[in-house]
Amino acid sequence: MSSTILPYLVLICGVAALAYALYRAAWVRRQETGTERMKELSDSIAEGAQAFLGREYRVLVIFVLVVAAVLAVINVISGQANSSWLIALSFIAGAFCSGLAGYIGMRVATQANVRTTHSARTGLAPAMNVAFSGGLVMGLCVVGLGVIGLTGLFILFNAFTGWDMVKIISVITGFSMGASSIALFARVGGGIYTKAADVGADLAGKVVEDIPEDDPRNPATIADNVGDNVGDVAGMGADLFESYVGSIIGAMVLGTAFAPALSGGPFDGFAAVLLPLVLAGTGILVAIVASLFVTVDEDGDPQHALNIGEFGAAGLMLVLTYFIITWMLPGEWSAETATVGSFNYTSLGVFFAVIFGLAAGLLIGLVTEYYTATDNEPVAGISRQSVTGTATNIISGLGVGMYSTGLPAVILALAIMGAFSQAGLYGIAIAAVGMLSVTGIQLAVDAYGPISDNAGGIAEMAELPAEVRERTDTLDAVGNTTAAIGKGFAIGSAALTALALFAAYMQQAGVEDIDVAEPNILAGLLLGAMLPYVFSAMTMGAVGRAAGDMIVEVGRQFEEIGAARDGAAGRDGGRRARRHRLLQPGHAGRPAGGRDRQRRALRHLPVQRRRRLGQRQKAHRGRDYPRGPDLRQRLRCAQSLRRGRHRGRPAEGHLRPQPQHPHQADRRRLAGDRPPDCALDPCGYGRWTVDDGRWAFEPRTFSAFRTPVAGPTPW
Repeated sequence: MSSTILPYLVLICGVAALAYALYRAAWVRRQETGTERMKELSDSIAEGAQAFLGREYRVLVIFVLVVAAVLAVINVISGQANSSWLIALSFIAGAFCSGLAGYIGMRVATQANVRTTHSARTGLAPAMNVAFSGGLVMGLCVVGLGVIGLTGLFILFNAFTGWDMVKIISVITGFSMGASSIALFARVGGGIYTKAADVGADLAGKVVEDIPEDDPRNPATIADNVGDNVGDVAGMGADLFESYVGSIIGAMVLGTAFAPALSGGPFDGFAAVLLPLVLAGTGILVAIVASLFVTVDEDGDPQHALNIGEFGAAGLMLVLTYFIITWMLPGEWSAETATVGSFNYTSLGVFFAVIFGLAAGLLIGLVTEYYTATDNEPVAGISRQSVTGTATNIISGLGVGMYSTGLPAVILALAIMGAFSQAGLYGIAIAAVGMLSVTGIQLAVDAYGPISDNAGGIAEMAELPAEVRERTDTLDAVGNTTAAIGKGFAIGSAALTALALFAAYMQQAGVEDIDVAEPNILAGLLLGAMLPYVFSAMTMGAVGRAAGDMIVEVGRQFEEIGAARDGAAGRDGGRRARRHRLLQPGHAGRPAGGRDRQRRALRHLPVQRRRRLGQRQKAHRGRDYPRGPDLRQRLRCAQSLRRGRHRGRPAEGHLRPQPQHPHQADRRRLAGDRPPDCALDPCGYGRWTVDDGRWAFEPRTFSAFRTPVAGPTPW
């Protein structure tokens, strides 16, 4: 078989992945969605997820086009022999494939959540099948589009440019760069959103308002479920897409060094270049076959079923890898590279390197499962520490989290040393390919987690029977573990991929060694070690600020939609909000239906909104608020009060303003015998009420902590 036919076979494997993914997606859509309330909740989650991705991708399109133009200009100006302006095309293709995989996977995940909930009404097994099928679409889209993009560019450049293999691989590296750009935005942006939504929903609901998790009255629960999809589905998919294509390209670049030594082989000397593509295509077929064995009985363990799929895929991949390597590579050959020097390579050594990569991925998954599964000692120990308070819970959780990093680090170190001893730097790169060859099934298991989490949230918000929530909780508990396994797998594969790409860079740039005694190198190492901490601090700060804003927004809705706490706001509140958004400053004073309709519509708007639109509330004695300069004076006074510029003494839970306040006369009449000039305090401090036939001023209170506060409330 020649080197021109083999890429087409790999391309067919990628097309098969997309075809099977579309088949499973169609099967998911054919499942029933349940009650109208369940469908409404699912549509809200899908709408929020689509809105987030739409906003994110609009920014990314500009970024990708600008960077592609810069790459094209730089390559035209530099005129390097092994590069071309077409690297910009590779960059755009990598970004497009990564974004498309995330979009398809997240769209199917938001369709699978409500169907998982409905299937849980009949049993655990059908719910497990729907959730895993939704995750499998994400996994197959990632590996399918990755292989199609890489192989398609390889075939295109090889057939129409007349370049040599080194230049073709150099130009294709732009594909990995494009995937990395999407991964950066999707993983960080989605991660900030999901954690901010999770923290905000929990604090605003369970802590502030003292209502259960996923309570339908909490408006932040929808944002929490949206975050699971944009962060743990689309974000994780983009992250693994980058590692997946990066490992393949790194191994292909390093494989070009063996072309002279393998020139007499059946693949024109480029067997080591094509081997990563063949392993990736084989991994797709293995993932499809292994997914057929992921089933669970009604009283079975979902984690056991998922493990069968993962370990079965790894075992089958290992057997096929042996035959592929011994078929494509000679038994023994020698080559000399600038980074490794002279080295004797064997096909068996390359196979052992793949074993090291696969074993490292599986062992990291097992270690992560041990530290995160609900039945094991680490989680049980944290729960026991929770009995004595929050502080001991935090200390125990941080300790277990830090302790859990030890074994994965040791496993990665052993895998790197073992792969290098067998096949040099090419062995490290092919070990990363081996670890990521089962990405299809691994990402399916990972994406199963947020789908199950969404299913549990929908069951709670739709107020389904307790047995339904019990089944979704079982799936969700396993899903949390699989999500943690996916993160460990992503980090481990990223470490191997980064090392492979670094070795490929050294080979392409002709760097033979790195001396840490050189000031420039030492300074670069220090800066590189500093960046992750600064970047992490920035993302944590963003999570904190976003969570705080969400808590404030939830409180505002509870304060201004009076029926929200009783669970009676429902869709009518949403319709009112949509109708009120149509009121614009240009025509707010003259809505259709006259002034009575205007007053009824504006009654539900916040005070600040009415003030911003310049409206006047009807007074109890039949007259409006003052117009013109008096209105502007009240606005300036209200703003200065919010900023703390007025001095006064606390009285009945609010600040008593200075005499220059426009409504000071009304505030002094706290127990008068006639109504004040306005029924609602214009600065938002409270309201006038009738107590035993006499008018009194009731200050607004901070309902979150059930105590009055001085000045305007945070709500």
